[in-house]
This record gives sequence, C-alpha cells and structure tokens, in this order.
Amino acid sequence: MHDARLMIAGGLVCAVGIYASFAIGHHAARATGRARTRWGLVSIIASGSTAWATHFIVLLSFKPGMPAAFEPALTAISLTCAIIGIGAGVSISIRARQRWQQFVAGLIVGIGVATLHYIGQAAYLVQGTVAWNLGLVVPSVILSLPISGLAMMAVGSRNRHIRLAAAPLLLLSIAVLHFCGMAAMTLDFDPAVKFPESAVSPLAITPVVAGVSLALIVLAVFGWRFDLAAKARLRQDRQRLRELADVALEGLLICQDDVIVTANDSIEFLSGHEPGSLSGLFASSLLPGLDVSGMPEREEREVNLISAEGKNVPVRVLRREVTLGHKIQTVIAVRDQRERLQTEAKMRLLAFTDSLTGLANRTRFFDLLALHTASRRERDRPCAVLMLDLDRFKAVNDTLGHTAGDIVLGMVADRLRSTLRGEDIIARLGGDEFAILQLATDENDAAFALATRIKEIIAARPFMLEGQAIHLGASVGIALAPDDGHDPAELMRNADLALYAAKASGRGTFRRYDISLDEQMRERRSIETGLRLALAEGQLELHYQPLADAKTGNITSAEALVRWNHPERGLVSPTDFIGIAEETGLIVPLGEWVIRTACAEAATWPETMSVAINLSPAQFRDRSLVSNIVEALQANHLAPERLELEVTEGVLLSDETGTLETLNQLRKLGVRVSMDDFGTGYSSLSYLRKFPFDKIKIDQSFVRQVPHDEESSAIVRAIITMAKCLGMSTTVEGVETTEQFDFSVAAGCDTIQGYLIGRPLDRTGLASLIATRGKAAHLPAAA
Repeated sequence: MHDARLMIAGGLVCAVGIYASFAIGHHAARATGRARTRWGLVSIIASGSTAWATHFIVLLSFKPGMPAAFEPALTAISLTCAIIGIGAGVSISIRARQRWQQFVAGLIVGIGVATLHYIGQAAYLVQGTVAWNLGLVVPSVILSLPISGLAMMAVGSRNRHIRLAAAPLLLLSIAVLHFCGMAAMTLDFDPAVKFPESAVSPLAITPVVAGVSLALIVLAVFGWRFDLAAKARLRQDRQRLRELADVALEGLLICQDDVIVTANDSIEFLSGHEPGSLSGLFASSLLPGLDVSGMPEREEREVNLISAEGKNVPVRVLRREVTLGHKIQTVIAVRDQRERLQTEAKMRLLAFTDSLTGLANRTRFFDLLALHTASRRERDRPCAVLMLDLDRFKAVNDTLGHTAGDIVLGMVADRLRSTLRGEDIIARLGGDEFAILQLATDENDAAFALATRIKEIIAARPFMLEGQAIHLGASVGIALAPDDGHDPAELMRNADLALYAAKASGRGTFRRYDISLDEQMRERRSIETGLRLALAEGQLELHYQPLADAKTGNITSAEALVRWNHPERGLVSPTDFIGIAEETGLIVPLGEWVIRTACAEAATWPETMSVAINLSPAQFRDRSLVSNIVEALQANHLAPERLELEVTEGVLLSDETGTLETLNQLRKLGVRVSMDDFGTGYSSLSYLRKFPFDKIKIDQSFVRQVPHDEESSAIVRAIITMAKCLGMSTTVEGVETTEQFDFSVAAGCDTIQGYLIGRPLDRTGLASLIATRGKAAHLPAAA
C-alpha cells in the first residue's frame, strides 16, 4: 500500500537530513558566541524538519484506496512538536557527562519524534473512518524510545565507530514508529464522510514537503563544506603537532579515542616500527594493559611497550587531552625507562654491595640478618653471627700502600667465600672487618668449627702480591641466636664484643660472647667517660723517671709519664687508660696536655736537665703537633734542645713522607728526637737510615737478659756500636741491677734508665731529688 519510490525518497531525505543536522551541529560546537547559538538553532530545526519531512513523505507514499487529505493545524503542530522535543533532547545531550544522561536525552528526542508521528497521523484524513489498534501503537512507542536513547548515546561516544551507528539508529526509530503506526490504522471507506474546508490535499502539501527536503539538502551541502574545512584544519593542526612532536625527545602518540592518529619519530624509533606505520593502530595494542580513556591526566604510569619484535620495553606514560578542530585528541607521552631502571639497579647494587670485594655491605648484612632472625622466631631456626678482623693488616696499608691493601682484601674475601656453605652470608663491614651469618647452627660446635676454618684459611699460607709474601691472621667473635641475642643489633653488638675480647687476648683466636664481656665494656666506657672528665677537671698529673749519665751518674733528663689520680679509684695505671685513649682519639688532647705541662714543669729544672715526652701515632698524625710544641716552648721559655720527643716504630709506619717532614721540622726547631723501644720492630734498621734521630733507646726486653744471656748481650753491644757509627747516642732502658748497669757502661752507652737509677716520681719528688743530690741513687761506687 506504499509507493516504493517515495519510500526510497523518504529514506534518502532522512539520511541527508540527519547528516545535515549532525554536520551543522558539529559546526555549531566549533563556533563561538552568537554564531554558535544560531547554528545550534539551525541544527535543531533541521533535525525536527528531517523527522517531519521523512514522516510526511512516507505518508504521501501511502495508498489508502480512497480520497485523502491533511489537516493543516495538526500538520503544523506535529512539526513544532518535533522541533521542541528534539531541541530539548539535544540541549540535555550537550550538557550530559554520563552515559545514562545521554540515554535520557535520547528518550526525550524519541518522545518528540513519537509525538510528531502520531499527531502527524492524526492530521492524515481519509473519506471514511479510522480505527486504531493500541496493541500496535503502544509497542511502537515502547520500542522506538530506547532506540532513540541508544542513538543519542552513540552521538556522545568518543569512539568513532560507535558514533557512525547514531544515524542508522535514529532512522530505525522513525521506521518502527511509522510502520507500526500505519499497521495500527484500520481504514473503512464511507462516502458520507466529508473533508473539512481547511483540509489540504496531498497535491497541495507536496510542495511544502519538497521545499523542506530541498532545504535539508542545501543544509547538507553546507554541512559537507563545513566538514571538509574542519577536516582540513584538523589535518593541518595534526601536521603542526606532529612537527612539534618530532622535536621532543620523548615518544608521543596522538590518538583519537584508542586509535593512533599520528606518532613522532622518537616513539617509532623506540618501538622499532617503520615511519608512519603506527598510524591507524590501536594504542592498546602498543601499550597493553593501559586504559587510555580511564587514565587521569598528568598522572604517570609505568607499563610495558610491545616493540615491533614483540619485546617488552619498560616505559613511563603520561596522558594529556588537547582539542584539535573541535575534536578531543589524546596525547600520550612515552618515556623509555630502560636506562633509568638499569641505573637504579646499579644504585641498588652499589647501595647493598661492597664495591671492593663484591660482598654484601653492612646495610645489606643487617637487613638479611633481620630477615633471618625474624624467620628464626617463626620457625625456631638457630643461627650464628661471626665478626672477624684481620691481624697485622694495618702494616700492609702502612708499608705497601692502600692500593695493595685493597688487593689483599679481595684475596681475603675469596678465601672466606670458599669456607662457607651456599646458604651462609658473608659481608665486609668496612676496613678489614668482615661478618658472617651462619644459618641452621644447631650447636656451638658448628660456629666454632667455622671460626677455626676461617683462622686456618687466612693464616695457613701467605697472600702473594707481586712476589711478596704477606702473612695475616684473623680474630673472630661469635654470637649465637637465640642464646646470645634475639634482634640483629644485639647479635652484632655481642659478636663485636666477642671479637674485641679475642683481639685483646692475643689475636689469632676466636671467642664466643658471654655476659662478662658486658661488664668489661661497661668498665671500658666508664674509663673513657672518666678520662674525658679527668682532662676537664685536672685529675691528671705527670710523674718523671730520671735518666743518668752513664759516665758520671748525674741525672741529665727525666721521662714524663702521665698518671690519673682518680677521686674514687685512686691512682689509675696507664695500662688501664692509654689504650682506650688511643682507640677513642682522646690521646690527642691528652698528649697536648702532657706537652704543655711537661714544658712548664721542666722550665723550673736546672738548665742542664731536659725532659723526654712520648708521642703516639695519633699525635703524630695531628697537623697541629709542631705548632703546639712551638707554643709550649715559647709560653714557658724552655729552650728547644731541652725537649726530647720519643717515637716508636708505630709512628713511623703510618705515613713515611709526612713523618719525615714533621721530624725535620722538629729538628730545625732544635728539638731532639729519639727512637723508643728500638729492636722490637722488623724494619727498625731501615728507619735509622731514613729518619733523623738523635738517640736510640734500647728496649728493656734485651736488657733483662744481660749480661748472662750471650745473644741479648751481643745485640745490645751491636746496637750501641751501630749508633756510634751513625752519630747517635744511646739509652739503655730497664736497668735494675748493678750487673746490668756495669754491662751497659762497659758496652759504651750514653745514658741509663731504670729502677736502679730511680723510680718515677711526682714533680715534688723529682725536685727534691734534684735539689738534694742531682745524682742517681744506688749507683756503683765507680760511677
């Protein structure tokens, strides 16, 4: 009952009208100000006119088999309803941000179209009666409304493929309304029915419909031109953006929804794709797992980029939306993270690895110890911490240099690795100190056996460096968990206490922690704290041991010996605090006090007497030593030749160049320098050639055996003879018997020191000795 040609014409008008409405609507969205409002109204009127023209073209194609006409008022109202309904729906759609809001806007558009249809059908008059089947009317409305809602959701979609479905959905909604509505009418011819005078014949309304259709075609042409111009501008904008993107070092993807529109050179190089080959691909295929639309702007994400070879490339991406030709474009910045990740891996390695030996460092060891002690608490797995320190390693650094020392430490690390099981952990804590975490030690014997192996493997054979044999030993401290501690800090502290005790007991041994070490450490801390207080409150004093001329017996000098007069303990032996002072650095201020005090008190002695002061290695490393001595001499008006500084081989080992420079400065001042405890070091003879000494003091360990021990006697004679050949004087230390005195005099020594000459005296006692006798007591009559 329909004219097929007019039906096709109606479909074409509908398609053209929808295209014109969308094109003009897009142009309105691109415009601004009043132009935007005007073009928006044109788009809405075009949309309503499209639906109206389509409806009436299809009505004109209907052949009812009887005369027909149109009621003009209802015809005009139907057009007005279409424009109002579609306009209201579009207005809501423009402001909608959620999909359900777009759907509601589509329902309103559908209501407008349904109203247009059924008012328009009501305006269709026939010469007869019309009966309506509500069973088809109601379903037609119910079916068409959701289709209109889906159409508007498609219009608002950012996916280009989904937007293409909007026009067919609207056309389907109109078709459902028309065919269901027409099927719902039952027409019965009745010659008695007369048309009202206002009725318009189909021939009269056809030009109106044709005019509207022509206007829609004209609008479609305008819309097409607008689209072409917009696309041209979009291409130009994209080209400019591409040119700017190529300047960037980071990879840039410009996407329309998930589709890559263009990409710069950096991302093509990073992904390994040919130039221009990324356009048209999905961004999700290049960056799988990345939700481009759901990713917040300016929020960086780390993902993997799939290269052309299918490899994962770690990248960091940043999303930003820009508007090009009124189209929302997504720009994705892609930054290669391989170099950063490699750098971070190296930094982590450096942060937790000792660069010299490749072992774990202190931080890493502590972390692993914390992990394993936690596991031990959970599974009751015992473990042991072993702290070890190399014996005689300082001499390697001092004599061969730190570079050689570093090489030796690498050799030590290799040997230590060979002693461990695969699950045990070894670390270098710093210097020549190492730590081992031994796991699953069910009894003491396992830790003791490991400590024994460590000692043996270090001391069993020398370390060979450029043909030179270096002999080292190892001292080991052991702490067992849980008996000796539960947390990492406690275990390391107790193992360190055990190591300290092992070194104090003679080195080259191992010691397990026991609670008595805590008492020793508390005693050590008490001495350290008390010594600081003693320096501040003047609890220290000097005693002097006299030295006598071997030929005359006259007291010619005195060696200053520091004493600590503790207010509670009484007189504290130097052996109890000198070692602690050296370890804590207190020896430097203590030594400065000794220099000042000894110079001040020696200034009150007869001018024929000098004072001898011992210098520690730590004092000699102090750059202010020479200036302190000069200041003490000048402040007390003490002649430099009346000051004698005694140094041991330990001073000479630390820094030969610096030591020689300091000694020369002291000699230029007129201060005399003696080598103390001569004969106890393996390289003393070389030092006599290198360093400017005035005197040699022969160690008392040789003197104790003379004159009965032939070897000791021969050594003493040889040292005295050698010193005379080198132009140096000699002092024999530790003389306690007349036999030792007679031997020393006969051997040709210059001065004698020992209990036979006199015990250490405080300044009052020494002053009394000088005033009353000025000569050593208990000397043989020959003296």
